[in-house]
Amino acid sequence: MGRILLIEFENDDTEAFNEIVELLNRYPGFEHLRLKAEQPLCLPGIEIYPAQRKIYRDRREIHLTAKEYDLLCLLAANKGKVLTYEQLYKSVWGEEPMGNEHNAIGCHIRNLRDKLHEAAPDTPFTIRCVREVGYTFEITEESTS
Repeated sequence: MGRILLIEFENDDTEAFNEIVELLNRYPGFEHLRLKAEQPLCLPGIEIYPAQRKIYRDRREIHLTAKEYDLLCLLAANKGKVLTYEQLYKSVWGEEPMGNEHNAIGCHIRNLRDKLHEAAPDTPFTIRCVREVGYTFEITEESTS
């Protein structure tokens, strides 16, 4: 039975990857499995890589907690739609809300906004609160120069 070798490379490891592929190509019995490159979710100013659970601004990673990341992805995937506190809590926390979801979500959204603003203050999007309902991810019009 053959062995499966999985190696994860960083973006700057292209040279090492090419050397390994060249070495493996010398063995005709080696079975090649190719993975399709993951397409990022591109938003104005940031890129989200779901399989890696990473977010970048100009090739620099924006470090988020797991909850912040999940909230951003959920809101971005539903951009323009208002997601209720209950929907957000059920999706991100994975449990039924018990009455404190407004505060928990609000705290994480505030931290998320701060981190996004620090990394990318000029991005044309916002996470807007819809009072007493929930949050929505909105892309504002880009300014034309």
